Amino acid sequence: MVEAGSRTADGLRIRGTDGVVVAELRGEIDILTAPALSVRLDALTASAAPDLVVDLRAVTFLDCRGLAMLCRARNRVLSRGGRLRLVAGDGHILRVMRLTRLARVFDVSAGLAEALGSPASAGLPPAVLARAEAAAP
Repeated sequence: MVEAGSRTADGLRIRGTDGVVVAELRGEIDILTAPALSVRLDALTASAAPDLVVDLRAVTFLDCRGLAMLCRARNRVLSRGGRLRLVAGDGHILRVMRLTRLARVFDVSAGLAEALGSPASAGLPPAVLARAEAAAP
């Protein structure tokens, strides 16, 4: 079972903060890792009106497959009436987002507190945990 705040083998940590699902990604997101992460993000965006923050500050590399994964998550969230924010810090990931003009498409924040708008934390909804568990490798 995936519990709030746990990290799985694919480098994804899922936790709940003030009713928002926070997915913290780390390492390289490329043609090898993006498919498994995409399945996990699909599970997190399956509900009606998902509220998701994807934290990319610990990502060391992001290629076009990783960008496509983020675009897919965005499209799924918007089609369900939800909200998706990215946390990119001020490093290379933000530069990639700007160069590809995706920084104009996504709601990008420099820090998690800014993306959340509130420092309070809470647990993940049980349905989100069940979907994340089912999608875990």
